[in-house]
Amino acid sequence: MRRRSPTSPLIEHMEKGAAKNQQSRICLLASLSAFFWVFLLYFHFVVLGGSTDDDPSPLNPISVSYESIISRPRNAQFAPISRPTNAQPAPVSRHDNAQSFPTHQTTKTHPKEDSFPFMTALRTIENKSDPCGGRYIYVHDLPPRFNEDMLKECRSLSLWTNMCKFTTNAGLGPPLENVEGVFSDTGWYATNQFAVDVIFSNRMKQYECLTQDSSLAAAIFVPFYAGFDIARYLWGYNVSVRDAASLDLVDWLGKRPEWSIMGGKDHFLVAGRITWDFRRLSDEDSNWGNKLLFLPAAKNMSMLVVESSPWNANDFGIPYPTYFHPAKDSDVFIWQDRMRNLERKWLFSFAGAPRPDNPKSIRGPIIDQCKKSNLCKLLECDFGESKCHSPSSIMKMFQGSLFCLQPQGDSYTRRSAFDSILAGCIPVFFHPGSAYTQYTWHLPKNYSKYSVFIPEDDIRKRNVSIEQKLSQISPEQVKIMREEVIGLIPRLIYADPRSKLETHKDAFDLAVQAVIEKVTKLRRDIIHGRTDDDFIEELSWKYALLEEGQYVGPHEWDPFFSKPKGGNGNSESNGSSAEAAKNSWKSEQRAQS
Repeated sequence: MRRRSPTSPLIEHMEKGAAKNQQSRICLLASLSAFFWVFLLYFHFVVLGGSTDDDPSPLNPISVSYESIISRPRNAQFAPISRPTNAQPAPVSRHDNAQSFPTHQTTKTHPKEDSFPFMTALRTIENKSDPCGGRYIYVHDLPPRFNEDMLKECRSLSLWTNMCKFTTNAGLGPPLENVEGVFSDTGWYATNQFAVDVIFSNRMKQYECLTQDSSLAAAIFVPFYAGFDIARYLWGYNVSVRDAASLDLVDWLGKRPEWSIMGGKDHFLVAGRITWDFRRLSDEDSNWGNKLLFLPAAKNMSMLVVESSPWNANDFGIPYPTYFHPAKDSDVFIWQDRMRNLERKWLFSFAGAPRPDNPKSIRGPIIDQCKKSNLCKLLECDFGESKCHSPSSIMKMFQGSLFCLQPQGDSYTRRSAFDSILAGCIPVFFHPGSAYTQYTWHLPKNYSKYSVFIPEDDIRKRNVSIEQKLSQISPEQVKIMREEVIGLIPRLIYADPRSKLETHKDAFDLAVQAVIEKVTKLRRDIIHGRTDDDFIEELSWKYALLEEGQYVGPHEWDPFFSKPKGGNGNSESNGSSAEAAKNSWKSEQRAQS
């Protein structure tokens, strides 16, 4: 039907009088009709199409402008704000103040991941252009009473030793003179075995990935001199004095915003002493040490000690410091080559004193065997014997030996083990707690590559001949093992804190790397809801030995780590660890006699 209009009479007149113009009128009507339908379709699809009831979501405030919609070609795709798509948004297209659009925006990470406060740190791992991505360390700026003030009172750090000289040279101690030609001309210091606190902290100052933004940190370092702190008060002080600095520290940390991120599980600190100095089992003044490692806050942190507990999960073994602290890589290469080419006239050697008060000690039988052998070099250490405590005498003996005996000291471990490896001497261990379960961050899991293991009972009960046992190892195998030992040297030394090795990773580097890996794994486990419900802390020593896919079960070393049940309900008897720690001080006293 055609609608009539006021112009109809004129049109009718024209139809009667001008039939020749009929074709022009038809074209005019067709044009008007086409314009009407084009306008109607445009209004429906373009103006109304972006706000249908099917998509009630609010528009993104940074959406495409209206002008861009009008000018869009007819066959173009609409912007994601008007219809949901499966396309991933480009990370660079959002501004910092842009609001999220959860209904239609999809991301690579699970939505709840953004709720974890450590996600910024984890995402730095993905930034391949950042050499520090995933490696940043934030260092707490502790009040000086927790570290530097102790050095100012260095005479109080040991009952028998003046520690002032040992805190010089960034904790390395005074330089050693190479009078006998045993050392290199540079890089050798009379380093105290308990000086790791200050050495490690000074090495941290040279760490290449320090950050003042804790949100980027893969781990957080606490520069508390825990070893120096307890050393001041071990003799003649009550438990309140011994615990004061530790309690003060955890109180200070608990008030810091960095602590709340993971409750301290991303924090770590270093103590250059054995773990038993920090594991007092009761609050009786007669008991040894402080209770730092039993404080709830400390149980969340990782504490690096020169001897860890096989039955606890919050401490980790790091090497004792040796006398060698190279400032450059060439110092290491030259030393390694020298150790390869030495003539070693002794099959085995031992430096140490007997333990007549300890019926379980095998040192007596070892000394007896060495005295009877023409192939053993013995350096007896006791009151009045100075050579045993001379770095030059010790290193000279180790450099002339193929194998170096390393039985337990007053506790599981000995600094001597690291001195022998530094000398290219293959260590012989008699208890797995002396190295294999202690220094899993620094030593290969396959201990037979670099050492010999003779169980204590072979000496104590079966009277096995050490000389015969070692003589059975072929010269070719000895050479292979010695090369493995020499290759371990960079991993077990602490480079000069005032410089940094370029190609080698030293003991510090490996410890920091291990802490970062530990924290990173924990964070990822938290994100994915993985928990260690089956973890048995009393079997902590086993977990570090596991290969991928293995589970904790019976182990050949179980007899070495079985513990008597104390009458107070503790899984460790009240005397064993405390006595071990207390006896370690006898060695220091003996060294100064």
